[in-house]
Amino acid sequence: MSDLVYAWLGDTPIPYHQGWDLQKRLHESRVADEVPDTVLFLEHEPVYTAGKRTGRWDRPISDPGAPVVDIDRGGKITWHGPGQLTVYPIVKLVQPIDVIAYVRMLEESVIRTIAEYGLTGRRVEGRSGVWLDADPERGLIERKISAIGCRIARGVGMHGLALNCENDLSWFDRIVPCGISDAGVTSLTHESGRTITVADVRPRLERHLADVLGAAEYSHTDGIESLLGATAQG
Repeated sequence: MSDLVYAWLGDTPIPYHQGWDLQKRLHESRVADEVPDTVLFLEHEPVYTAGKRTGRWDRPISDPGAPVVDIDRGGKITWHGPGQLTVYPIVKLVQPIDVIAYVRMLEESVIRTIAEYGLTGRRVEGRSGVWLDADPERGLIERKISAIGCRIARGVGMHGLALNCENDLSWFDRIVPCGISDAGVTSLTHESGRTITVADVRPRLERHLADVLGAAEYSHTDGIESLLGATAQG
């Protein structure tokens, strides 16, 4: 069995609760050592997820056109949906657990991935995620291209990262994304001027994520049913 298993949940965006339920089932199985470290790759149907630090002022003031789901990760409110690659590493962390170091690893995987498209991602002090520098000459403010929000329970991670590939950025206009009002949100497609799809990005992010997680090798499984079968066998 490989050190790391990647599970692509298909080309059709899935409802948020379906992905969350699968995360929780896999988390229980990983805690019990019934399955290896497993990373879910998927696209969601449009949804806003509100982390534990989401304030009343961060939320939509009217119907945003997608459900708002309160969840148990850190951070504030963000959006998930078609054209965005969402990644949930259900992985056991090395003791003693350093949550900040884990977040930095996830950020590093994104920084390396977007570098393959000619973009220089960076971290911002006091803010999670991956950012692009402001460019005053082009009239561009600091822009977030990837959001990160995690939860560690019983030594195993849940939730993870979302990398904007070719998603509709107007969804972010209806909230204060991640509680940050003085910066923008962008995507690989918007920055490059050409269409960069989830399918384009996924193998690159897989490679870099395995590297930062220290996996000597990785394998793939496709579809929800195969994962549910894996957990049932444990």
